[in-house]
Amino acid sequence: MPEGDTIFRAARTLHRALAGQTVTRFETVLPKLARIDCDTPLAGRTVESVASRGKWLLMHFSGDLILLSHMLMSGSWHIYRPGEKWQRHRTHMRIVVETPPMLAVAFNVPVAEFHSAASLARREAFNRLGPAPLAADFDAAVAIANLAARPHLELGLALLDQTVLAGLGNVLKSEVAFACGLSPFRKVATLTPEQLAGLVATARQFLRANVTESSGHRRTTGRMDGEEFLWVYGRQGEPCRRCAAPIRSQKHTADGRISFFCPVCQT
Repeated sequence: MPEGDTIFRAARTLHRALAGQTVTRFETVLPKLARIDCDTPLAGRTVESVASRGKWLLMHFSGDLILLSHMLMSGSWHIYRPGEKWQRHRTHMRIVVETPPMLAVAFNVPVAEFHSAASLARREAFNRLGPAPLAADFDAAVAIANLAARPHLELGLALLDQTVLAGLGNVLKSEVAFACGLSPFRKVATLTPEQLAGLVATARQFLRANVTESSGHRRTTGRMDGEEFLWVYGRQGEPCRRCAAPIRSQKHTADGRISFFCPVCQT
């Protein structure tokens, strides 16, 4: 599943391509979106902005209309010039937003809804998101308090809870826990305020670093070698980059998701 840094980059690319442009064509295979387009056509509206919030992408149109989408595991947005060949087959198309210079195509996006500002504020899951580290209004103190308020959760699961901190996924969850020297299987209740603050700061650091990463590869180690971009994720059985102990992976009992960790460096 794309994580917050990936969605941020997608929103930034879409914003640069579409913001300020007039929609000339809207196409969708999703009946609920098509119904809204029939009642209040998209053509003629202006794309005001495109932004992200955690793992959600928001495309704002004039007239108080917002297209909210979530990629889940397989969705993606592409940008093309009119007439340019698509990289995916048309059967994967879900949405097309066309403007004179560019068109945006959503492929295999499983969640896509139109909202007004008022209905978006009532949208369950979205309106309960925790602070997003990539947002201009990020409040670290709230994120720290949210973590502390989940004492019964294992750290790895708490970091994935989007009501705690919006934007972390399986990769960065494991990487943040490693960088802070904490086992992802520790209960949040065992962590000190300083450790909680360090987790939030590291999560923000990693996310912010990866929205400026030009290679397209997520990087947490700071190393330039393509084989050494990540500390632990996906490296089961390989030597820890700090102590050489074999990296382990283990499922969380509560939901079966896997965390990668170093049994020596992470306590």
